[in-house]
Amino acid sequence: MGEAQTGPGARGPLAGVRVVELAGIGPGPFAAMLLADLGADVVRVDRPGGGGLVIDPEYDITNRNKRSVLIDLKAENGPARVLDLVERADILIEGFRPGVAERLGIGPDVCRARNPRLVYGRMTGWGQHGPLADRAGHDIAYVALTGTLGMIGKPGEPPTVPVNLVGDFAGGSLYLVVGVLAALHHARATGTGQVVDAAIVDGASHLASMIHAMLAAGTWQDRRGANLLDGGCPFYGCYETADGGYMAVGALEQQFYDEFSELLGIRDEAPARWDLARWDELREAVAARFKTRTRDEWAAVFEDSDACVAPVLSLREAPAHPHLAARGTFTDHSGITQPAPAPRFSATPTTVRSGPAQPGADTADVARDWDVPNLTPTSSTPAQGAPNPTQHTPKDGD
Repeated sequence: MGEAQTGPGARGPLAGVRVVELAGIGPGPFAAMLLADLGADVVRVDRPGGGGLVIDPEYDITNRNKRSVLIDLKAENGPARVLDLVERADILIEGFRPGVAERLGIGPDVCRARNPRLVYGRMTGWGQHGPLADRAGHDIAYVALTGTLGMIGKPGEPPTVPVNLVGDFAGGSLYLVVGVLAALHHARATGTGQVVDAAIVDGASHLASMIHAMLAAGTWQDRRGANLLDGGCPFYGCYETADGGYMAVGALEQQFYDEFSELLGIRDEAPARWDLARWDELREAVAARFKTRTRDEWAAVFEDSDACVAPVLSLREAPAHPHLAARGTFTDHSGITQPAPAPRFSATPTTVRSGPAQPGADTADVARDWDVPNLTPTSSTPAQGAPNPTQHTPKDGD
């Protein structure tokens, strides 16, 4: 596992950047975690009573490297307390449905009137406008509409759901982070912030740019399992082994394929790889050969080769792989094995500085560090109560 980095610059390249995160689920918290991993001082505004989280806060590593304060956004003084934070922030991230933040009194116009340099990041599935903007949704619906989901899976079978990595986190969180950092660069150059509208449908569509280019060029068929990179190719896919494991094959280039076919033991008997009419025959030969040994036996065969073949590991197996262990791709913190911050920086290294922020646990520290004394709980501060129905929850959509 990776070792915590210390010393000058250990907080990362965004040290000194202040971020207010209005608590939500999914892509918003992950985007804020990435900013926090990069060194930003992220203050998560949690609401009394919680927010319909499906993860115990002690294990929710999307809240690592952050601090949390409790503010009831519907209380009389709730919006004012948020605006006091906004006045001192560089970036705000929210994931409400369009119009909710405005109704709460913390929309972009109000926030940017208080702080003209503020970058106001908005994370939604459908975006801030369009016929579906006000509709609930989840990752699967967003990627379905973009054509992305329809590309994944075997022909003649339902599309394979790619967890929520393609939509929520790749098409959502990462585009939000790119957007707010680009807008922050602009704000520092001009003194003027702006609103960033990050929609998962936009990001997931943008991720497929190369596929659209191939489609236009006539080198991609608009159906599953019929193309070079979607499992249609017998030397780019996954094969079951004797013990029920799987090996992933990506031997696209000729020199890699030559090494693959030699090590697999089919070089002299398999049909020519670019004879598309015999691809099914080639696939059967590859599949039959992989079934003769276990996954780990095949992993050993291909370990020191350029055949572009790797064992398919489980989530629990991955951290122990020698390459990932050597790089410190995973780390242990707060009793949780978790992915280490990425990417890596030569001058401003990043690290997991603190475990998952517990709701409200950092209120006094944030009040002191951000010079917002009215954050400190008083007799007028609302007690913990029921969840706020306007907060973006799993039923509302991402």
